[in-house]
Amino acid sequence: MNIFLTLLVALFLGAYYVFSAPSVRTPAQEAEYAVKYADLRAIIECTAAVHNANLHNTVFQDVCVEQNAIQSDIICLDRRMNITGCAGNTTYNYVVTTSGVIPNSQFNNTMTILEKNFADAGSFGLFQNGYIISGSTVTKRAIPKSLINQMHMMDGQLVYVTQFAQTDPAAQFIAPNVDDVVCPVGTSKILRFGRWQCVGYNTKTSCPGDTVWDYTTNSCVADDTTKPLCNSVQTAIMVDGIWECVDPFPSRKCDANTMAKLNYTTMTWECVTDPNKTATNTKCTHVKMPVNPGRGGATMSFRKLTCTSCEKMIVDENTCIAHCVPDKTKVNDANCYPGDATTCVGENAGLYFGFPDTKYITFVPDVAGKTIIMGTEHSQNRKFNCMDCGDRGVNTELSFPPFMTVCN
Repeated sequence: MNIFLTLLVALFLGAYYVFSAPSVRTPAQEAEYAVKYADLRAIIECTAAVHNANLHNTVFQDVCVEQNAIQSDIICLDRRMNITGCAGNTTYNYVVTTSGVIPNSQFNNTMTILEKNFADAGSFGLFQNGYIISGSTVTKRAIPKSLINQMHMMDGQLVYVTQFAQTDPAAQFIAPNVDDVVCPVGTSKILRFGRWQCVGYNTKTSCPGDTVWDYTTNSCVADDTTKPLCNSVQTAIMVDGIWECVDPFPSRKCDANTMAKLNYTTMTWECVTDPNKTATNTKCTHVKMPVNPGRGGATMSFRKLTCTSCEKMIVDENTCIAHCVPDKTKVNDANCYPGDATTCVGENAGLYFGFPDTKYITFVPDVAGKTIIMGTEHSQNRKFNCMDCGDRGVNTELSFPPFMTVCN
């Protein structure tokens, strides 16, 4: 009898354990969680679908929209973040979509779905205290108060906000029905004032041959850095924008101790001092003439020192080497200054010499200890020029005509 009761109790306890064990209860709990998880994901996906449809100017129609109180609107704000009409080019433009309130018990599950499936959706999450919270790894985003008031947002709602910029209407260019033109080489065809015209290329960047752009005259001028070094008889002149070495005109007759030299600026021959026949009253028994090698190629040559009609030759007593320096007595020579030098004086204008380079300046005694400016405003033509300063006036501290004049 005791054995029978013992077996009966054992069977009862075994059955109780089998039917009430956790392995039997788990499927029912997991099924309930899966249902709630699926419902939350359906609400989130429905909200995103309504928002994306509004962005594309369409309407997402589904029963989930009404069931979850989902609404979407386009809201435009001015610079002061006040709601205004969306006509014209407004400052701030938003597409805002909200859902019904999610229960507090489902916040964690909602965050999990947002972080797992909508991590790259931007400003999409739960609304809490004026912010959109998308997940534990994403920084919360603030919402303009104008949008909160307009959409009557409440804590626990799903909120999806996208900002966009209104584009201007596409400009349509319609070429007029005019006769076409064929432009010559060196020009380009453009449409100006309703008709096709041929316009020259920008000469600032396309000066031909051996010329370079001069900002002072806004034109192409001879580039002295490409000037060939001709022999002692020939002279470098520019023909059609190209440097060439030419012989002096044979019928030109010059006085003793002078030689014919072509002034390539005025294209006239003039008599200048012949360095080979210049008498020097110095202790040097033999004057050395600087010789500079020319560039490689067809213009390769060697040139001895030759001064222009605006210069005079001096001899360094220590080295016995001759150099050309400005001759201020030639300021009234028409070949050195094409005008009346007495008119280029006063508080607003002054004369200056176009020094060719800094090495040349070191041999000029008249400018020793002075500051010589080699800017684009100061010509390098080895002549005397006039600097017109206009209203700026002449800088008296830096100027010393006729060698240098500087504007304020």
